[in-house]
This record gives sequence, structure tokens and C-alpha cells, in this order.
Amino acid sequence: MDVNIGYDHELSINPKEISGKWRAGWALDAHTLSSVHLGNQMFDTKRTELGELVYLLKNHDAKKSNDRTKIQPIAKLAAKFVKEEFKVNDHFVYGYLEAIIPVPPSEKDRYFQPVIEIAMEMGRFLNLPVPDDYLIKVKETPPHKNSETGDSRKEQLQDAFNVSQDEKKYKCVLLFDDIYRSGETLNEITAVLKKHGGISHVLVLTLTYTRTKR
Repeated sequence: MDVNIGYDHELSINPKEISGKWRAGWALDAHTLSSVHLGNQMFDTKRTELGELVYLLKNHDAKKSNDRTKIQPIAKLAAKFVKEEFKVNDHFVYGYLEAIIPVPPSEKDRYFQPVIEIAMEMGRFLNLPVPDDYLIKVKETPPHKNSETGDSRKEQLQDAFNVSQDEKKYKCVLLFDDIYRSGETLNEITAVLKKHGGISHVLVLTLTYTRTKR
């Protein structure tokens, strides 16, 4: 799938379906193409075009850069996919969506939060609300990359999220994150949205996915 997103050229992506407790889900492309260990904790990593954009956005030097120029093209790409490609049983989901719910960050000390800011920009493209205080993180968890096993990740995520009871009730939402790894975080949040938010249909979109689950 080639998409013109106002970047320097058409960005080629290869969407992949991702399954879990949610109704339907997609990741727009792989995060990396290959990674070779060079020794001394050094890696030669080749990323997809979208993976490189996500990597640069998440790993900017906060002390030297306030560059948000990658947010809009990434958000435009994701919004275009939601509006023109995301289907369930041959029905486009866009007309049913009532909100975009960004996954709360694990690293709260970032200079800015890429997932939230991309979701906000997607909301502007799609004319959908993005309530960043609807899904609440009530327990600190380490970043997924620091979790050793799936079982430990499940334990870390238990009772980590809740839903603000003062917010509007939704029936169908798009749960949004930057990277799909094991799916444990998205599974836990989906369960919380259904149980405590009364949401009937949770759809998932991530920008990229890792080539190995962990």
C-alpha cells in the first residue's frame, strides 16, 4: 500500500492484521526489517520507512530537539488507513467510531508523548474526539522492552488501568498505540474498556509491529 502523506515521497506500508481480545486490529507495518548484533551492545538495525519515522520520533534528544514535524505525516497516514482501509466483515469501521483512545505512556518523563500527540492529530483528521484522560493508568509499569517474559508482563499489567467514570459512554472506539509487541497491554486495556467502560466494540490500530513477540 503506497500512501501520499505530504512527506517527501509516497510512503509504502504493508499492513498486518493483529488479533487479541479486541474486535479487529491492524498494525501498519513492521518496525524493523533486520537487526544484526555487532557486539558491545551495538546493533546494525534496518527499519521500514514507517518504523524509522516512529523510531526517530520516540528517540529524539529531548535536550536538543523539540521537533514534532514527524507527527502530522504519521497521523495522516494512520487516519487515511482508518478511513479508507479498515474494515470488519466488509464494512468500513470509520462510520461507527466514536473516539480514539491512546494507550497511556509507561515513560512519563518524555519531553512529549508521541502516542498521545499522534492520536490527537489523527482525531483532527478524522473529526473524532481523543479523550486523553478517559483511560487512566493507576499503577506504574516498566516499558514493555524491559519486561522479560509474557507471564511477568501479564502480572505487571494486572489492575494497571481504569476508566474515568465521569467520561462519556462509548460503544465503539479505536484503541491506538505506536508498537505492537506481545499484545498483552492491548489485551489488558481492551478488557478494562469493556468491563469498566461498557464499550461493546474495541478496534485496535498500531503504527508498527515487532518481528518477534516477547
